[in-house]
Amino acid sequence: MWILAPWSYNSKDFRKFKNKKVVCSIYHIENIAKNSPEINRIKEVDKFIDAYHTISLKTKDELAKVTDKPIYYIPLWVNQNIWHYIKNKKDLRNKYNFDDKDFLLGSFQRDTEGNDLSSPKLIKGPDIFIEIARSLYETNKHVKIVLAGKRRQYVISELEKQNIPYEYFEMTDFENLNELYNILDLYLVTSRLEGGPQALVECGLTKTPIISTNVGIADKILSPESIFDYKKLSTFNKAKPNVDFAFKESSKLIIPNGMVKYIEMFEKVYES
Repeated sequence: MWILAPWSYNSKDFRKFKNKKVVCSIYHIENIAKNSPEINRIKEVDKFIDAYHTISLKTKDELAKVTDKPIYYIPLWVNQNIWHYIKNKKDLRNKYNFDDKDFLLGSFQRDTEGNDLSSPKLIKGPDIFIEIARSLYETNKHVKIVLAGKRRQYVISELEKQNIPYEYFEMTDFENLNELYNILDLYLVTSRLEGGPQALVECGLTKTPIISTNVGIADKILSPESIFDYKKLSTFNKAKPNVDFAFKESSKLIIPNGMVKYIEMFEKVYES
């Protein structure tokens, strides 16, 4: 049995599968502090787990402080049939009513906490995104923010307070989202903590210029020159995208190649 988070199952669920091998994925650990609710939950289900899976080495190192069970590090695969480069940018921009002169800065992940649509989810760094967007807009009035995904209320509210223009595509499908990646001048990851994020490899395959904080698998997908320190925002101004590097590294995770290590992991756990 493969469970996608230790908090998604309870003890009763595990008892149903007492004769099964169980692999648990953990994408990030938000609070490694002793006796934190997250750590206690991992310890609670640990006795039912045969092996763990993480999508970043950073999470693997943190998880190793909590369990002595085997931990496999395997990034998520990426579907090249969905995420791909589109050559004709002018037609795409016309489709979404953007001008050639617009500098399009993208962010496609949630930024609020749970059902609370006003409080920022700080590990995702929406406050950092706003600070960078404000700085860019002050020096270039052609900057426009392109948002997608659910729960973007915090960023939208802050953009409106500062009169920074934006377009929001909430419930867009994969085809349109792929097109949105392709019209961007820059995608920005400002997270303080992540397992992935998957936007790194999606930008890689769509050849979307991207700059990121050093979270999750950023240092595996992006060139060092494309990573900045969120604690020192001045480092953002020195960072620059390396599209070819990101494309090469992301291409290693396309299907079916990106799934091979998962199959190997499940075979090892099954045979153990």
